Amino acid sequence: QVDLVESGGGWVQPGGSLRLSCAASGRDLDYYAFAWFRRVPGKEREWVSCINNVGMTVVADSVKGRFSISRDDAKNMVYLQMHSLKPEDTAVYYCAANRMGSGACPNLGYPYWGRGTQVNVSL
Repeated sequence: QVDLVESGGGWVQPGGSLRLSCAASGRDLDYYAFAWFRRVPGKEREWVSCINNVGMTVVADSVKGRFSISRDDAKNMVYLQMHSLKPEDTAVYYCAANRMGSGACPNLGYPYWGRGTQVNVSL
């Protein structure tokens, strides 16, 4: 069992940057893989990025070169650094986790979810 709380969302102008944070609480967190997803109302949830338990990262093509994921196991934190934000990045961003955290993280299911943080990119 792990609890996830996202923060860092807000409003930013196109071209700006934000860093989202995900605070994880629970046991054996260094075993976990973590991921970021996003959802726009009326659209399907979109996988954004993930990091496995040895720090291997994968980023979706739609955000490649602009977003990066990282983790700080000492602080039980996961981050999504977002640069060059576009209006189409506007969404609720969710942190998710899977205790079976080895291997290719895009292929994992994620049973644990936070409540999300809203990101708005507009003038």
